Amino acid sequence: MVGVLCTVLGPVASGGLGLMRTDAYKTGKKQLDSEMRQAQVNRKTSETEINVAINLDGSGQYDNKTGVGFFDHMLDQLSRHSLIDITLRAKGDIHIDDHHTVEDCGIALGQALVQAVGDKTGIRRYGSCHLAMDDAHVRTALDLSGRPLLTCNLDFKTHKIGTFDTELVQEFFQAFSTHGAITLHIDKLHGFNSHHIAEAAFKSVARALRVAVEIDPRMIGTLPSTKGIL
Repeated sequence: MVGVLCTVLGPVASGGLGLMRTDAYKTGKKQLDSEMRQAQVNRKTSETEINVAINLDGSGQYDNKTGVGFFDHMLDQLSRHSLIDITLRAKGDIHIDDHHTVEDCGIALGQALVQAVGDKTGIRRYGSCHLAMDDAHVRTALDLSGRPLLTCNLDFKTHKIGTFDTELVQEFFQAFSTHGAITLHIDKLHGFNSHHIAEAAFKSVARALRVAVEIDPRMIGTLPSTKGIL
């Protein structure tokens, strides 16, 4: 997103600061309306072909088809609870296993996030969420820092959720955080049902991501860093 600089000339009347902030927000929103933060990524290898489109300023609309049923369900949760519209199509060598498809979807989504968020001017940058789902309680904290790092402590009690390998949850988030340049911490605090733990993790990351990519009306035109670059 290109920064928006609002300059006010003359004295500020009573209530003027509030009007300045309102004007700044309206200016920023108008720019978002005309320059939607969207991205498309097409990734093709000898193992997979991924096509993904995202809209950071969406309403959580999703249309995901990867050939891996449980993973589609998790991507739907990521979209719905982050309010990021996601359309994803994947063709992969799932006759071998689901690993390449899940990992490469994480890569493509991370790359799309980097494109859509742009130079990060005006965003909140940080997000966190404690999320409860039945027996599962998962905590996520993330920073769109430009410095990829994943800490993932989910401790699944089973190796499979249906036919889906539970270790692929971490593989997805590793690829997503690396190619999305995200510092991402995911921790299971409680839980014994593997389905609940995985779903709570995706929902928790989604809610944290929702906050991090949002435009802060008090930060219009400002980078959320003292370094001058993220």
